[in-house]
Parts: sequence; structure tokens; C-alpha cells
Amino acid sequence: MSTTEVRLHVTRSRANPGGMDVTKVLGTDTEPFRGRKPAWFKVPPPGGRKYRELSAMIRSEELHTVCQEAACPNVGDCWERGTATFMILGDTCTRRCGFCNVKTGKPTWNDPLEPLRVARSIAKMGLRHAVITSVDRDDLPDYGAGVWCGVIRSIRMQAPWCKVECLTPDFRGEEMPLAKVIAERPDVFNHNVEVVPRLYPVARRGSRWERSLRVLANAKAMGGEEVTTKSGLMVGLGETHDEMVDAFGQLREQGVQVLTVGQYLRPTERHLPVVRYWHPDEFKALEEAAYTLGFEHIAAGPLVRSSYHADEHVAQQLPGTGPLAAA
Repeated sequence: MSTTEVRLHVTRSRANPGGMDVTKVLGTDTEPFRGRKPAWFKVPPPGGRKYRELSAMIRSEELHTVCQEAACPNVGDCWERGTATFMILGDTCTRRCGFCNVKTGKPTWNDPLEPLRVARSIAKMGLRHAVITSVDRDDLPDYGAGVWCGVIRSIRMQAPWCKVECLTPDFRGEEMPLAKVIAERPDVFNHNVEVVPRLYPVARRGSRWERSLRVLANAKAMGGEEVTTKSGLMVGLGETHDEMVDAFGQLREQGVQVLTVGQYLRPTERHLPVVRYWHPDEFKALEEAAYTLGFEHIAAGPLVRSSYHADEHVAQQLPGTGPLAAA
């Protein structure tokens, strides 16, 4: 009689997506998790008056921000400026990217009043430029597009002066959910490709480079001149300068106008390791290469994130004022 070995299910670390040996892609010469970072990463800890006020407002409205969920190093700077990136559709993602600190699992978030509460907070803050992002919701029939539309409409009603930037997932490459969001005419449509194509199997399992390019191309075709398209990448996972510039070129071919490039910082030991820290001069070289390709605006630096100082990435009609944003 044959015996079958019982297979136990074990939730794998993000540092080993799908159980793969990431050293075959990233190599073995990586930065230690608790090693000393270069001096250019030093930022003052958050805790100022405006930071506390904004933190209290977000808690009172029971909202989520990517600043907190993704452990962004710029949270102190941005919140002191009175700006924040709101994360809708809950705080649980259906995907498990190797670099991301947002928790994953089976989402249960369903709040029909979320769009109104997000818009109310933006109006109270007096923002001139609001960034909205979300977790991936592959469990929903429309991948969350209906909630995206509700948020944009609510902001237009409660804060009509405010420019709206949407940082969306890829909607599994489906055109109809994307078309619904673009039909609401956000001022900026942002979809991050995150890493160079070679690193997708390691860093973005469940996503595809070609699919993300198609999302950006379709967004530009649907929105035309009314919608500015934007994308962002990280460095620090073993990519080369030439790979980055090649990725820039592919993005530019899809009509992407604004580009952000920042350094990957490992959130926990269960995430992908940092291969190396790029020097600020290397970011400057990337910026120059991107401008040569025809991008309208590039933000490149060790602490740059997709929504960091996003109001400076596009032209604004209003000064950055408001009860919390005012200097």
C-alpha cells in the first residue's frame, strides 16, 4: 500500500515569493536589514503640531493613509505640510508584492460612506492637490472602480478647487474599470510600474510589466489632454542604470508625462533585501536621462515616493493654503 506524504500549507515570506530562491535574481551580496544606512537617509522623526492635528483628523474619520500603512519615510515632512495620501477600499490587499508593507489577505472592508468621509477630510484640510490610492481588490467584480468613481465625485462636490490625483492598481488589465475611473476626469492618473521588467517575477508576482504599460497607454488614450499620466519606479533591487533608462523609454512611448524614482527601503526582514543604496548623484543622472526622453516632470532622489510633494509635479492654479497646510 502506497502512502502519500501530507503537504502542510505554509504562508511564505515576501522575501521568497512563491517559494523561489531570490538570490538567483538579486544575488547574495545584499545589504543587512539592520545595517547602517547612508547619511542621506536621515530625516527628523514625525511629531510636530501639524502632524498631530492631521493624525487626529484621520483617526476621527476612520480613514487609512498609505503614509502609515506603507511606513513611508516622508510621513513627518508631508504631514507637517498638511498633505497626505488617502488609501481607499480598506487596508488589506489581495496581492503580495515583495517590497510592500501593506498587509495582505482576504479583504472585508465595505464602507459606502468612505468617499464622502475622504472628501470631507480633504475639504477640512483645504488641500489644493489630493492624492488617492488603494489596495488591490481583485476580489471585487469591478476591482474597486465604483468606489474610485465615488471618491472623485465626492471631492469634486465638497472641494471643487482641489486637484485630484489617482494612484490606482492595474484592475487586472480590464478596460471597463479603467474607463469608469478616467470618465470622472481625475487631473492626474498615476499607475506605478514599481520595478524594471526583469524584476517582476521577484517583486511583483501577480502583475505584469506589459499589462501596466497597457493601463498607462489606455488611460492616456481615454483621458487625452485633460488627464496627466504619471508612473514611478524604485531602485535598490539590483537593476542597472541602463535598465532604468530603458524602462523610462518604454513608459514615454505610452505617453507617460510625469515620472518619480526613489530608493527601495526594506520594511521588515520578511521583505525583499536591498541589493544596494543608490547615491544622490546617480539619481541626478537618471533625472537627466529622463528629461532627455521628453518627460515633462521628473522627481528622482533617495527619499522620493510617488506621492511625495505631488502638488509640485503638475501646474497649480491655487497656492498651497489651508488650515493645516499654511506655514
